[in-house]
Amino acid sequence: MRRSAFAGALLASAVLAAPAMANDSIKDCVSDANNWCMQQGDWSSQRYSKLDQINTKNVGNMQVAWTFSTGVLRGHEGSPLVIGSTMYVHTPFPNIVYALNLDDENKIIWKYEPKQDPSVIPVMCCDTVNRGVQYADGKIFLHQADTTLVALDAKTGKELWKAVNADPKRGETGTGAAIVAGDVVMIGVSGAEFGVRCFFTGYDINTGKRLWRAYSMGPDDEMLVDPEKTMSLGKPIGKDSSLKTWTGDQWKLGGGSIWGYFSYDPELNLVYYGTGNPSTWNPAQRAGPDGKQIDQKWSMSLMARNPETGMAAWLYQMTPFDEWDFDGVNENILVDMEVKGKKQPVLVHFDRNGFAYTVNRKTGIPLVAEKYDPAVNWSTGVDLDPKSETYGRPAVVASKSTFLNGQDVNTTDVCPAALGSKDQQPAAYSPLTGLFYVPTNHVCMDYEPFKVTYTAGQPYVGATLSMYPPKGESHMGNFIAWDADKGKIVWSNKEQFSVWSGVLTTAGGIACVGTLEGYFKCVDQKDGKELYKNRTPSGIIGNAFTYGHGGKQYIGIFSGVGGWAGIGLAAGLTNPTDGLGAVGGYAGLNDYTALGGSLTVWSLP
Repeated sequence: MRRSAFAGALLASAVLAAPAMANDSIKDCVSDANNWCMQQGDWSSQRYSKLDQINTKNVGNMQVAWTFSTGVLRGHEGSPLVIGSTMYVHTPFPNIVYALNLDDENKIIWKYEPKQDPSVIPVMCCDTVNRGVQYADGKIFLHQADTTLVALDAKTGKELWKAVNADPKRGETGTGAAIVAGDVVMIGVSGAEFGVRCFFTGYDINTGKRLWRAYSMGPDDEMLVDPEKTMSLGKPIGKDSSLKTWTGDQWKLGGGSIWGYFSYDPELNLVYYGTGNPSTWNPAQRAGPDGKQIDQKWSMSLMARNPETGMAAWLYQMTPFDEWDFDGVNENILVDMEVKGKKQPVLVHFDRNGFAYTVNRKTGIPLVAEKYDPAVNWSTGVDLDPKSETYGRPAVVASKSTFLNGQDVNTTDVCPAALGSKDQQPAAYSPLTGLFYVPTNHVCMDYEPFKVTYTAGQPYVGATLSMYPPKGESHMGNFIAWDADKGKIVWSNKEQFSVWSGVLTTAGGIACVGTLEGYFKCVDQKDGKELYKNRTPSGIIGNAFTYGHGGKQYIGIFSGVGGWAGIGLAAGLTNPTDGLGAVGGYAGLNDYTALGGSLTVWSLP
């Protein structure tokens, strides 16, 4: 199979250079483009493949090669993994894992079905999704809904060890995929909507022993930060950087969920992730001692940590004192690129708050922060002047502040809606164009906060939401190409509903993605021209992936509507304000799709 030498050289230099703690099994796996070894494609989260047998000239000839039913009818996020001649397929709750033999008609080699208490289902915030399994050292790592982390023998499916990460009875659940660096496998936890103080944890990949745990907020020693060495905006964070920004003991219910996709730079030996909203969604209950806004660090923040110790190298809070549920959990794409006339190691992060951040991943200094959806109106922009008192902070528009407008007051026409200008659906990068390909939400909301009382294991939200397209518009999504140096949209394709699917880019010059109605599409990376379109059995919230086998390239994706946007269909909800406002906003999906749970794979004839 032909491969782009240019693209391969770039990827090798960006992702596999001089690893300090890189796992050799993952390195070897990723070096063969016929594999799809990680949910993110590789440690950089670029989601770019060097395979180019399917390209802009022939992608229109693709045909369905084979399909597989998972047997589960809920939202299917993430993608399968392909290692050699074996494909590993996961499902939403109950989190079944299948190993399929690509050499023998895709027959099931083994099936692992964990025994979980179904009482975890109502505790899961936004559908019973799972973002996929990961691979290292002959093991498959599954993060279950009940927070159990399981290591399976990749050949046999035998359970090697398992570790209970948290407790669903307190509102703690697991939906995110793990990441492996060296001999450490790391996972986060969800629960901010239940008043959980969330955390990121490292386990030994061979024994399941817990090595360290870093909380999103709280005392320095529990956050694994060094007051003098952990940096933020180029300066040491100082002692009690988190505690000083909370009233009393509110940090103990602080939130800061960690459930997005993670990235790792082997050269810097840093793993990158983001934290979610502070609890509760009612900002009036989180006001400072003087009754004014207070930052509530380190919710809504990017974090860079040493995977061996968990110690934080730097932190950057994007949305201080969140008033809109703009979780900062989205993926961080690692690229070495020219920014402001200078080549720099950066991460590019498309935040829920509607701003795309280009950040020096070594120092944590933000270099670019611009709106990647034209509807964003809650802020006029992010201050990037290091000499300014508001350095690194967004300027909030007073009329869109749910705090300033007050408890029990409905703040209208806030853009984006709580699910953000992009949620968990991962973007991709292509070294062919130097552009990022982003599945976005084009959605606004009304937001009315109300007083809520904390009870362990019960919802701790405190807001009623309604969602809808921006005024004067009828579409709710765009698929865009983004220039992370200029902070500009290069091209944009409208979609009727949010684009809730992860993007794949390849050396063939194509970018592929799914839609909530169930269409799978591939476009030209250069101009967004649609080159292929095919209907799948259900709405798509899964991530496109590719692999090579027997001399042929294949491209695949899960269909199975659900997730936050599709929660009405997935859970049978009809009240417009249910699903934290998504049920009414996406009611039109009922006219296009129904529940499903399938994998569809395409190839050339």
